[in-house]
Amino acid sequence: MKKYEVMYILKANLEDATRQATIDSLNAIITNDGGVIESTDEWGLREFAYEIDGMTKGYYVVVTFNGTAAAVAEFERIARIDNNVIRTMMLCLEGIK
Repeated sequence: MKKYEVMYILKANLEDATRQATIDSLNAIITNDGGVIESTDEWGLREFAYEIDGMTKGYYVVVTFNGTAAAVAEFERIARIDNNVIRTMMLCLEGIK
């Protein structure tokens, strides 16, 4: 397993329960495949540098985890089709010093 970091942005207008359920379901994708989440850092509501699909704000979340390539692929697939997720960025931290 390799170490990864993913940042994703959720819609700003989500209710707290819906936001937490989305975060939990995305984290479950990683853990269901045997991955281990090291930290989940919620940056909170922030303004965008530019408008995305008519939105000017989003809720930022950063997750650091150890996982497999299959878990990463599944996470990216689900995040693309989840209507609550605006953007994602995945980084492999292996070899970065």
